[in-house]
Amino acid sequence: QVQLVESGGGLVQPGGSLRLSCVASSMMFSIYTMGWYRQDPGNQRELVATITTGGDTNYADFVKGRFTISRDNAAENTVYLQMNSLKPEDTAIYYCIADGGLSGSVSRFWGQGTQVTVSS
Repeated sequence: QVQLVESGGGLVQPGGSLRLSCVASSMMFSIYTMGWYRQDPGNQRELVATITTGGDTNYADFVKGRFTISRDNAAENTVYLQMNSLKPEDTAIYYCIADGGLSGSVSRFWGQGTQVTVSS
């Protein structure tokens, strides 16, 4: 199993910034790709951004140029999502993900989610 602890959500005005953090830990599994998804009421969960252990990133088109994903593998596996120029449509629950497992068997693990609300 992989445990994920998210932090950094909250209320921000349009045009503002927030930084989300997520720490992944596991006693047994190696942790590979990490990232963020989001979901707002009435919509499906959608990819926001992912980052591999080597630092390769992938972004949804709707966040390119505004959000930046980064990762610190030094002590613990920590992924950050710097969100700038936030819009009301960015309001959602943001979920951290981590792909973890042993060689040949990898599963995706999900955090509990953190609420991001963009409103004036």
